[in-house]
Amino acid sequence: MRETLQNLLHEQQTTSWDHPKMTQLFQSMDDLSHVRFSAYRTAMKSRRLQKALCLDLLELSIAQSVFDQHKLTHNGQLLEIPGIINCLSTIYRELQQVHPDLVNVPLCVDLCLNWLLKVYDSDRSGKVQVLSMKIGLFSLSKGPLKDKYKYLFAQVAGAAGVCNQRQLALLLHNSIQIPHQLGEAAAFGGRNMEPSVRSCFQNVS
Repeated sequence: MRETLQNLLHEQQTTSWDHPKMTQLFQSMDDLSHVRFSAYRTAMKSRRLQKALCLDLLELSIAQSVFDQHKLTHNGQLLEIPGIINCLSTIYRELQQVHPDLVNVPLCVDLCLNWLLKVYDSDRSGKVQVLSMKIGLFSLSKGPLKDKYKYLFAQVAGAAGVCNQRQLALLLHNSIQIPHQLGEAAAFGGRNMEPSVRSCFQNVS
């Protein structure tokens, strides 16, 4: 019987193990090192990751519906591995109904879980914040960039639809973890969000 990532994590009480196919995926990105411009290189790595996780098939509306279905409306909530698996399983079952020849649910859940932990669980706690999971999945999902921006902004904005400096920093911090995990964060200002936030608010009274 195939040993899934989640079973292995449970048995070893660790989140530092990588699925063999995830290891192969990131090793394959070495052949993109010849791409000169960092923005293109990051885009190509992101696209390869997106397709490997089948997130290029995920509509924004489907993802939002699944989060609502699982009552993941409190973005500060910490999800443990079983909760992450439940949400991902629902997402990939939805995708499999539309793309039965492209989506292997157990494998996709394993790989996406592995990736979320690599990006958002650096201290190996076995937990990922709901906001981080949403930003990760929506950033690699299918859909117009404008719609993604609007959705991600709404996740950190207050009830009046206004975003303060702390909230914007939270959004940017979570977003930069993706290129950081791909080894490309330096090209986008690194992981220090203060200069970016300050520049956004410099003309705000």
